[in-house]
Amino acid sequence: MTETDAQVREQVRARYAAAAQAVTAGTTASCCGPAADALEIDESFGAGRYDAATTEGLPEEAVLASLGCGNPIAVADLHEGQRVLDLGSGGGIDVLLSARRVGRAGFAYGVDMTDGMLELARANAVRAGATNVEFRKGAIEDLPLADGSVDVVISNCVVNLSTDKAAVLAETFRVLAPGGRIGISDVVAEDDVTHAQRAERGSYVGCIAGALSRAEYLDGLAAAGFTGASVDFTHEVAPGLHGAIVRATKPSAAAESCCFPGSPCCGPDC
Repeated sequence: MTETDAQVREQVRARYAAAAQAVTAGTTASCCGPAADALEIDESFGAGRYDAATTEGLPEEAVLASLGCGNPIAVADLHEGQRVLDLGSGGGIDVLLSARRVGRAGFAYGVDMTDGMLELARANAVRAGATNVEFRKGAIEDLPLADGSVDVVISNCVVNLSTDKAAVLAETFRVLAPGGRIGISDVVAEDDVTHAQRAERGSYVGCIAGALSRAEYLDGLAAAGFTGASVDFTHEVAPGLHGAIVRATKPSAAAESCCFPGSPCCGPDC
């Protein structure tokens, strides 16, 4: 990790810590958004991306701590008994919502690098009476889970904050079981928006400067081993940048065993 990357990561950690403190103090918080110098709600980010029916019954602190740009639960297609992982779980809103969907036979994990957010998320789990959840401290570039240990990976406006997105996608692929999938909400740039233009339109901690373009996202997913990838824009968060839904699948064990370069199995009739 270069010094610049280390500085960005510390800025992100400090931003999340401040957001956790704001919620604990009883105020709203938003990590992402155009304003990098104040914790404030923007209609493109935060709890406003969830409808009231979705958040009904959740602890208020979990809803206030929502820092994302979408609602990954709406696209994750979770089922009873599945194991789910939320990258950058923050105050725990998406972990708690996932736990509801997968039921007592399933389990929902959250990974976050910020002590304040982990403390808040664990308290929210107690308030919600959720017993099929666990929050672990770790970096999304080096996930504290075993190979093939989850069925679905979700995330809400966190991948763009990483300075090593290739590592995030590789780790996501590693922890997914064969046939597992991702349903990620993230900020994504249009392909003609340069890195310099992204930096001009928003900060890294504001979820803008570090955003991948749609083509970069698709290339990164393919390089990590995912198939069936798609990136669909949902709403504009800055000129040329959008909240987006990212989907992809880890090939099943059967596909992995036969689909190698030059294999006839990988043809159109496979």
